[in-house]
Amino acid sequence: MDYLPETLYRVFKKYKKQKQAFPNLLIKLYSYQMFRALAYMHNKNIVHRDFKPQNLLVDPKTHILKICDFGSSKKLSKGENNVAYICSRYYRAPELIFGQTNYTTAIDVWSAGCVIAELLLGEPIFPGDSSMNQLLEIIKVLGTPTQEQVLEMNPNKTGELKFPKIQAKQWKKVFCSKTDPLVIDLLSRLLIYPPNKRLKPKEVLIHPYFDELRQPTCKVDGKSLPDLFNFTQEELLVQPELNEKLIPKWYEICKDN
Repeated sequence: MDYLPETLYRVFKKYKKQKQAFPNLLIKLYSYQMFRALAYMHNKNIVHRDFKPQNLLVDPKTHILKICDFGSSKKLSKGENNVAYICSRYYRAPELIFGQTNYTTAIDVWSAGCVIAELLLGEPIFPGDSSMNQLLEIIKVLGTPTQEQVLEMNPNKTGELKFPKIQAKQWKKVFCSKTDPLVIDLLSRLLIYPPNKRLKPKEVLIHPYFDELRQPTCKVDGKSLPDLFNFTQEELLVQPELNEKLIPKWYEICKDN
């Protein structure tokens, strides 16, 4: 693999040690690259299964981000059961906690949402110390799942499930008042119980939260951004109806010239 000197985890810790908030533009830039990488993997039906800040490599000079550590990754096959006890706990999707073995690539989308939330909060959003406690941490934010939602996560979970009846928090109250409403809207579409209703990675890329990155004048630390729009034909064939919003017009003109 290419050598990248840092992980997102270590960069994040440096800001925290200095008691500084993680820069909003970097959260946006790193999040975009996370989901572009996931879009590529998921198109091949490969699920990472251990998506977390420690497994995201970063070059602090160019701000390029890449996924690493594919030791838990797997190509999903229809009808084949998978291990449910997978993924580091803070980033583990609720369907895994419910024992779902026929899960989808949506478990990575949940994990990526947890990473973004952690960068915003300065700490993990769901810091459980056991599987059950992890579920309780999720319920504190999302509220108690309905029976219908439980079945969407794992159709085999029949019978009455006993959970404390907790109302969902308003997302804007989970974060500080200065948090960009667009990133809160994005997270509200990623961190939801039904896996099939979470945004797909390429849908994430066209979310208005990332519009700033599509501006030709956008720079970080006075430097140009890494190339975010050099999509291959293979990438463009996935959900092609999104391509018009995906690549800025100015980029296409520059590329043609």
